[in-house]
Amino acid sequence: MDFKNINIGELISLKVKEDKIQIDRIQNFFKCEHHDILKMYQSKSLDSEILLKWCKLLKYDFFRLYSHHLILYSIPDGMNYVKKSDTKLPQFRKHIYTKEIINFIVELINTNQKSANQVINDYKIPRTTLYRWLSKYNK
Repeated sequence: MDFKNINIGELISLKVKEDKIQIDRIQNFFKCEHHDILKMYQSKSLDSEILLKWCKLLKYDFFRLYSHHLILYSIPDGMNYVKKSDTKLPQFRKHIYTKEIINFIVELINTNQKSANQVINDYKIPRTTLYRWLSKYNK
């Protein structure tokens, strides 16, 4: 999965095919016509309310794809984008590393694109966590 270039319509279409969801069910769920569904499949991005509906229908968190993008590509100085402040928005304290993120990080090190120290500094991954990943997932 290329988290740098997310084409959400393609991914939704793929999930629909994998789950063998009938187009009639999708049309009833969205209360729209067949061509509207096809338009969504061709869209690189979708409105968040529509994407939320797709998540519910397909029982898959498509928003997490964008979270992975933020973690891996958008924040060059790591995941320090969550800071305590006087905001009323929810504060996320713990980093959740999925298999895809772990594989990405391990691959960076295995292909010598980054050293272990660079990964620790860039992504703010604890040293013990990184070395545990390397011993567990290294090929």
